[in-house]
Amino acid sequence: MRYLIGRYHEIALKGRNQWRFVDQLKQNLRDIFADYRLGNVRSIGPRLTATLPDDLTDDLAAERAALIFGIQNFSISRAVPRDIESIAREAIARASGNPAKTFRVRTRREDKRYPMTSPEIDREVGALMCEALGLKVDLDDAELTISIEIMNDAALVSAGKMPGAGGLPVGISGRGMALLSGGIDSPVAAYRMMKRGLALDFVHFHAHPLVSPASREKAADLAAHLTRYQARSTLMQVPFGNLQREIVANTLRPLRVVLYRRFMLRIASALAERSGATVLVTGESLGQVASQTLVNMAVIEKAASFPILRPLVGMDKSEIIDQARVLGTFETSILPDQDCCTLFVPAHPETRARIEEVEAAESRFDIPRMIADAVNATEVQRFQFPPRNSAAPSRAAETSR
Repeated sequence: MRYLIGRYHEIALKGRNQWRFVDQLKQNLRDIFADYRLGNVRSIGPRLTATLPDDLTDDLAAERAALIFGIQNFSISRAVPRDIESIAREAIARASGNPAKTFRVRTRREDKRYPMTSPEIDREVGALMCEALGLKVDLDDAELTISIEIMNDAALVSAGKMPGAGGLPVGISGRGMALLSGGIDSPVAAYRMMKRGLALDFVHFHAHPLVSPASREKAADLAAHLTRYQARSTLMQVPFGNLQREIVANTLRPLRVVLYRRFMLRIASALAERSGATVLVTGESLGQVASQTLVNMAVIEKAASFPILRPLVGMDKSEIIDQARVLGTFETSILPDQDCCTLFVPAHPETRARIEEVEAAESRFDIPRMIADAVNATEVQRFQFPPRNSAAPSRAAETSR
């Protein structure tokens, strides 16, 4: 029998509230493996164990487990009888075919009544592995670590620990609405907040049909990619081009970008209220573009109905790009497109907008009507991972108004 053993770090520090985090982690584990029939999922000390079905390969189990926030590291372990011969035989099987030249054995006893101590088990199993495989022991910097856990009814043997996603289980911190531009920054911002336990819906503002639908398609691809970390997502595609044209017709050039952003936050707030979100998430980085000066950010955020989280605000572009590459969104984000952020943008946008001037400009507009029109025209796409009726990691979406 095989087990996924997920170890958590930050969750273990939560004291009396730990059970809430563990329950959320269990639910997220079941969601990510929804297309397979997992066996018993239980919490044992600072770790979670789940029985893996026979039709789930080790590679796919590891790929899925690496997506689950809240797990610091994990192993695919096999249960064997608790006698040393059975344990050593399984350890040799786990090491066979591994390119490592050096190894070590690390044992942890859940059952302290077991007749051998952990160091004694390490030495005995290690000696049998050396004899069978000719590997060298390196206790400090081994290429392969064989982990053994002595439980009450069996011994669990695994070859090393694999890194998990870390952080907190998605959903434990509430729900937010992330503004997804289709560029490099916003997917990284969304990922960082999901890692802190925030479940997200996404909103994308586009100018189709005034420009090509490329940004809409990119936003959908990015939302699908991020859905792998939270099992279900909703992407709201807001047509923004006509609203921009109305702003252009009634506003001086320098203030246009600030007004665009304020209307985006109003619309995002209205959509967030519908979806039960309580915060907005943006990919803003201080000073990166005209709308992200400190003065402009302060003026723009006054239009929002909810608090705004900016997880990238103190990062520079190279740091964000590095994280986008690791996340796997960079190549999608740099695909050419025409989004609403580049439509009707003045050559010299205002970098130090005054709230009085901005509010005077907005007094010319029927703001409730403009927000309602945008919300009513919003297209909703729903994503699920894993896709229904499929074990392959791919995009699945439903679209509605």
